[in-house]
Amino acid sequence: MLNERKPIPVSEAIERISQYYKKGKIENIELMKAHNRVLAEDLIADHDVPSFDRSPYDGYALRSKDTVNVTENNPRKIEVVGHIGAGSVYHNKLELNQAVRIMTGAPIPNGADAVIMLEDTTPFVEEGKSFVSISKQLQHHQNISFQGEDVKKGTALVNKGTVINPGIIALLATFGYAHVPVAKKPVIGVIATGSELLEVDQPLEPGKIRNSNAFMIIGQIQRAGAIPKYFGQLTDNLEESLEKITKVMKDVDFLITTGGVSVGDFDLLPEIYQELSANVLFNKVAMRPGSVTTVAAVNNTLLFGLSGNPSACYVGFELFTRPIIDSFLGKEIMGMQQEQATLTVDFSKANPFDRFIRGRYEIKNGQLYTEPAGKDKSNMVHSLANANCLIQLPGGTEGYQKGDQVTIHLLGE
Repeated sequence: MLNERKPIPVSEAIERISQYYKKGKIENIELMKAHNRVLAEDLIADHDVPSFDRSPYDGYALRSKDTVNVTENNPRKIEVVGHIGAGSVYHNKLELNQAVRIMTGAPIPNGADAVIMLEDTTPFVEEGKSFVSISKQLQHHQNISFQGEDVKKGTALVNKGTVINPGIIALLATFGYAHVPVAKKPVIGVIATGSELLEVDQPLEPGKIRNSNAFMIIGQIQRAGAIPKYFGQLTDNLEESLEKITKVMKDVDFLITTGGVSVGDFDLLPEIYQELSANVLFNKVAMRPGSVTTVAAVNNTLLFGLSGNPSACYVGFELFTRPIIDSFLGKEIMGMQQEQATLTVDFSKANPFDRFIRGRYEIKNGQLYTEPAGKDKSNMVHSLANANCLIQLPGGTEGYQKGDQVTIHLLGE
């Protein structure tokens, strides 16, 4: 069983994982802490915005019929009978040839049906009274922001599954949402495997490498909106490793292990899956890098066995783990956003499997262009640092040429 590995297409691997999609619990958090969280419920407007007719400019509120036939050569003198600042109200009704000085956002006074902008007027005082000279004709309802023109009472402000950004925070604050219902972040456990691994603060030794995968995965988990929890490394002892994974599974929603999923003498994870009576969804995917990526389920808890090669580990997370996090958070779209882009270099390497190249894309004249971000070897990390997308090159071809259209998967910030 441990050596039985039949590669399945990437799309089938994603489909098998999708059977375990589930939504997490809901929690209410302070609005100030809501940035980048995922809204768990539709939020409805409980009042109109604006809640009254108001002025969009500094100027004078007046009656449009008092400006009929007014021109630069035929200005009209109108008495200024009051002043309305933002947050205050003018209670009297405007009469013939009367105006009220009004500030941006202030309510339109009774009797007024238009606002003339300040720069289109000339104020002056005559016999102790304030006046303004108008030199242009206004139309009925000109320069007025009407009640409910931004948002009507009863309409949906934001739909569940939406990632909250600063603009949405402003909208929710407008409607008095001091606390908002959001999806609780899943806790993702991370365990590294491999006797060759040193922790990041340890000095290098002959034959050893520092454990970069765990820190990389932690960053990817955070970018995806989940909470990483690092549990260190597994030993080469089967019983100790089995005991550790069994214990860790009780404290997390999902578990990621890096390395140890091949069938070498020291790769214990296939045996651990067997000891756990895990349902192995797949243990080989028709893709490069990361063909040995393995996903198993134990009592509906998914265990992601990602490759020990950094780039393969990275790609495996983005393709298979990220969508399950999106599902848990209740996002509207799961997985990476896909776009079509033009390849700017030749990629002549033939491959029977789909290849996911760490790439960079840029926009020129409204079109997307992409190229590899560095050397395309699964054990290299430098190209990961420069990548902002994964370039997907379907297998079964003789290679790709400059100018070909390809699918890219956007990695996000």
